[in-house]
Amino acid sequence: MAVQSCIDVRNEWDIVSARQLGRDLAKELGFSSVDQARITTAISELARNIYLYAGNGRVCIEPIEEGNRRGLRISANDTGPGIQDIRKVMEDGYTTSGGLGAGLPGVKRLMDEFAIQSTVDVGTEISITKWLR
Repeated sequence: MAVQSCIDVRNEWDIVSARQLGRDLAKELGFSSVDQARITTAISELARNIYLYAGNGRVCIEPIEEGNRRGLRISANDTGPGIQDIRKVMEDGYTTSGGLGAGLPGVKRLMDEFAIQSTVDVGTEISITKWLR
């Protein structure tokens, strides 16, 4: 298995780099083109959130194996302002950026596993996983 690869997110080009890294790793692992698109969309959303709300952070992507399953785990971490109300940001249609509001609920739907931890004034950590079918 390949090792974890990380992209520091400080500007819009870093979002593009994180997306490309995710697509490349997903393709390498044998994910379908549909799942590659889901993975890159989820990474893009997480990286964009880091850029918009925290200013900077990091997206890490790693191939994983559990028993006979193989997949990709993505973690997005920042030391930004944190999320005041996780339940609210997980509601469909909720937006603070004036975007479409697909946001984190969309990321959760695109992936097989989703976990979020956030502490106000400390930062946010989101972990998502997609398993090969």
